[in-house]
Amino acid sequence: MPHPFPPPDARFPLILPDGTPHEGTVFRKAVIDRPQFTAGDYSYASVDTPPTDWLARLAPYLFPQSTERLILGKFCQIADGATFVTASANHRKDGFSTYPFAVFDGGFDTDRASLPGGGPDTVLGHDVWLGRNVTVLPGARLGDGVIVGTGAVEGGVVPPYAVVASNPGRVVRLRFVPDTVARLQQIAWWDLPIEAILTHESAICGADLAVVEAAATQIR
Repeated sequence: MPHPFPPPDARFPLILPDGTPHEGTVFRKAVIDRPQFTAGDYSYASVDTPPTDWLARLAPYLFPQSTERLILGKFCQIADGATFVTASANHRKDGFSTYPFAVFDGGFDTDRASLPGGGPDTVLGHDVWLGRNVTVLPGARLGDGVIVGTGAVEGGVVPPYAVVASNPGRVVRLRFVPDTVARLQQIAWWDLPIEAILTHESAICGADLAVVEAAATQIR
């Protein structure tokens, strides 16, 4: 029998058939506490070997002194090896040296000449799936419903419901026709109560737009 759906702040939301939690799968908002990081409800990461520091594993350059933000929507799915290279990883490229001298004497002040200053936020929409070993570069903006294939490197703006592959990442197709994409974003199923989402799981996962649209209209 199915057990109750876990709350969005559950640390280990995946319960195995023997009743034990899968410690390599976590809801991200439950394991990362950093002002620069925001994850929507039910967004999870899943890895083969659980780290002691989830933020260092997923976004190793999002330091306490970083000014950029990493923002994830609801219901995102992050596979093992996916890495967010945020703006604090950047070096200056306009001078004679790219070397970050200030890093090594504790001079993280953005006025130091060897640091590039603040960089752009990295933003993922809702229901984004990053495959294994994906690299997301500083300032990337991935729309709702985007799928990024294994090993891809993405640093640009990706439209909603696009499928991205290769290095550098390129849009290979849209998952649905533009009218369907527009209606899905209007419906915003991820904002429905989790009970309603589970009730209409077959329609959401089976692409029955009419049923999802009717359900969202009735609830709202």
